[in-house]
Amino acid sequence: MATEIRVPTLGESVSEATVGTWFKKVGDTVKADEPLVELETDKVTVEVPAPASGVLTEIVAQNGETVGLDALLGQISAGGAAAGTAAPAAQPAEAAPAKAAEPAAAAPAPAAAPAGGSSMPPAPAAAKVAADNNISTSDVDGSGKRGQVLKGDVIAAISKGPAAPAAPASVPAAPRPVSSADDASREERVKMTRLRQTIAKRLKDAQNTAAMLTTYNEVDMKAVMDLRNRYKDVFEKKHGVKLGFMGFFTKAVTHALKE
Repeated sequence: MATEIRVPTLGESVSEATVGTWFKKVGDTVKADEPLVELETDKVTVEVPAPASGVLTEIVAQNGETVGLDALLGQISAGGAAAGTAAPAAQPAEAAPAKAAEPAAAAPAPAAAPAGGSSMPPAPAAAKVAADNNISTSDVDGSGKRGQVLKGDVIAAISKGPAAPAAPASVPAAPRPVSSADDASREERVKMTRLRQTIAKRLKDAQNTAAMLTTYNEVDMKAVMDLRNRYKDVFEKKHGVKLGFMGFFTKAVTHALKE
């Protein structure tokens, strides 16, 4: 029986999202509540978990596609998971009559785990920080659920510093040629996220609709300052508060409106 993976409710005023990254490929085994795909909206980035355990049999929405609410993202087949789990179970049954002492040798088989210590993909924020600092998340110990590498784990690994390789350190690095500032090889085009697109649109709208300027007007306040200095003590004794300049501004505006 196939289970559909659909776009969840993304919040108020959010009607569509962009498929960011699929953490699994077609044919991969998934577990319930395991992150499958990342969706980018105008406000947040959301990870869609697996609604059930099984095998990912189909990916309908590819990376970069725009999808609406409740749109079909893919499908999970529960039958594929059952067949996949039944096959390994048959092997110990056949191996048992062969030798009675073999269970000790068969025990290390489950220890064949990924190098990173977890089958969970790293969190998107952790993967971005790792890519920016040229480190592999497989070398970072994850502290998240089921050993998932989080952003804090990558930052902690960066703060400790990379392991100093002995061989490359002994070879002096060749001097890099000085390139001009307009060197095309130094340019890199990166696709904007939905959040960045919304920020850019709002900034451009503000630039087009609002006047980006500041005006300055000089006013001779000597007469007002002299009058304030003359009556500030009397005013404070009578009303219990100090005489400020706002009272003069209010009086001037009131007089102008009456006229």
